Amino acid sequence: MDQKIKTFKFIHLAMVAGVTLAYFFLGDFKNIFNLEIDNSDLPYSFIPAIAYVFGNILFRNTLKKIDRDNTPDEKLAIYQTASIMRWAVLEGACFAILFLKPKLLLFGVILLVYMILIAPRKSQILQTLGIKNSEI
Repeated sequence: MDQKIKTFKFIHLAMVAGVTLAYFFLGDFKNIFNLEIDNSDLPYSFIPAIAYVFGNILFRNTLKKIDRDNTPDEKLAIYQTASIMRWAVLEGACFAILFLKPKLLLFGVILLVYMILIAPRKSQILQTLGIKNSEI
């Protein structure tokens, strides 16, 4: 189980690192706080909120597929799938902002920070899945 969680953490790290490197090399951080949203930018400003809501809905709906009778490994596999789907939605939103509206870079950075904050932690995973340390 610990090896699977380490692999899970590595997947998260790889996704965050990819977005971070793209932002580092392609982002214009000199003008990140010069945020002026006009009417043509308005639809793009909703990308982070839509990604947040859609990612969390996917995550919760996938977690509902977990049966209490499943083994801890089966539960972890479903949790991993749900988390990767959530991260992929956030990652896609970050890239959409970076490539479609680079002047809204601040919104992408906020999504990236959120993606870092929802990193998988063993205690959080075990609590969410209802797995006791004795079952590992």
